[in-house]
Amino acid sequence: MSKTPRAIRQKITRLQAGGKPRVLDLFAGCGGISLGFSAAGFSIAGAVEFDPEAAASHGRNFHGGDAAHSQARDITKTSPNQLAKDLQVGPTADAFDVLVGGPPCQAFARVGRPKLREVDNHAEAFKHDPRAQLYIDYLRYVEAFAPLAVVVENVPDVLNHGGQNIAEEIAEVLESKGYICRYTLLNAAFYGVPQMRERMILIAYRREIADVVTFPEPTHFIDLPPGYEGTRSVALKFLDSEIADDAHHYIHAPKATRSLPPAITAEDALDDLPAIDARELLKSGELRRGARRFDVPMPYGKEPHTAYAKLMRTWPGFEAPPALTDHVIRYLPRDYPLFARMNPGDQYPQAYEHAIAMFEQYLTELAKQGVKVKPGSKKYEDIKASIVPPYDVSKFPNKWRKMWRDQPARTLMAHLGKDSYSHIHYDSKQARTISVREAARLHSFPDGFLFSGTMNPAFRQIGNAVPPLLAKAVASQIMKTLKQLDRETADEPRRAAAAVS
Repeated sequence: MSKTPRAIRQKITRLQAGGKPRVLDLFAGCGGISLGFSAAGFSIAGAVEFDPEAAASHGRNFHGGDAAHSQARDITKTSPNQLAKDLQVGPTADAFDVLVGGPPCQAFARVGRPKLREVDNHAEAFKHDPRAQLYIDYLRYVEAFAPLAVVVENVPDVLNHGGQNIAEEIAEVLESKGYICRYTLLNAAFYGVPQMRERMILIAYRREIADVVTFPEPTHFIDLPPGYEGTRSVALKFLDSEIADDAHHYIHAPKATRSLPPAITAEDALDDLPAIDARELLKSGELRRGARRFDVPMPYGKEPHTAYAKLMRTWPGFEAPPALTDHVIRYLPRDYPLFARMNPGDQYPQAYEHAIAMFEQYLTELAKQGVKVKPGSKKYEDIKASIVPPYDVSKFPNKWRKMWRDQPARTLMAHLGKDSYSHIHYDSKQARTISVREAARLHSFPDGFLFSGTMNPAFRQIGNAVPPLLAKAVASQIMKTLKQLDRETADEPRRAAAAVS
């Protein structure tokens, strides 16, 4: 006989008695979702993360560096029972109340509904592409841990992945397992994050505790640029197309109105952080090639200038240290003068034009000094290479972007771990790409949140994470549903009395 009904009853009873809902975060990364749920009153009871540095960050921030909670785990090789044993959280089916995560969707087009529905019968069916199995493992964990609520996060393209609406397929599977489920698209900028980041969010509840799913109301307003509206439109257009299955579980997101406060801007988020003049540091020799470790303290020097900056310094449990150690930047000596010349909003084609102009100006100055450089000569090419980036303008138009100070940042991607040209600082005096701490600020990680590893892994962890304030908005909405269990308990005597009378 299935243990699920008993486990569900026990969890409901526990929450009705005032227990904190316990979260298991799968594909947890450094803990963006965990941080948001923690801030909304949930207990972060466990996590599974494959990347060693991200797993170490999660364990460090939520479990004080405890070895069991800081260990990297491969979900395809770690059974739910083994995880429960490793984390010492008791019987598997009783261990967690909420399961959250964003399993990667690569290669999922090969996985069909029948295979998803029969989770336990198809463990061998996906060895041809391990990435496709990650959703299967996620659903296997749902089945084993019997959570009261489930959250799945992913990119908008999950609504049209190789001609499949993966979110709809996941919803159907969850419905068949006793959940009510809905999904939508939310943009982080509408929820107090200084970044325009569109994500699919799916929420499911056990039918024993809810018969409706709602999403958080926006707290801020912005007119999204065409690119973001376009991404949303393409995803939603697919839902209405003839080739798509009916999206029975999709609902429109709550709409932001112009009466709301304006979205948090990059300047709101970053301007109280210490200035880093890249060109001066280069001249002085303080900025050199090599790994950027988080071992040099940098005092703030300024008081927080906005409510957002103050929140980032005073987030309960993650208060700011006396000095920052991860306010570090990339060594890009060729490009600092170019960054200074770029205008807000400039992308690579504009940057390339600026660079060519700088190169021509340099040749003109040499000519004035009586030095002639023949086009095509080695000296000509060497000078050009020292000023002009080598990338093909037609192939990488969006590779670079100088931020606007008066808008939220564009989406921070995981490739921040390889380069940061997508987020060039709006302050031309500083003439650089953003630091690790600035990326964290733009993602709504508080200043007391610590990233394990060096600069590149930290950038990657941030770019892969769910913005904590977006996660908090979703978590707060789920907490409202779970709190209704208390009210329903309190109402039971009144309902019984009414029935007798």
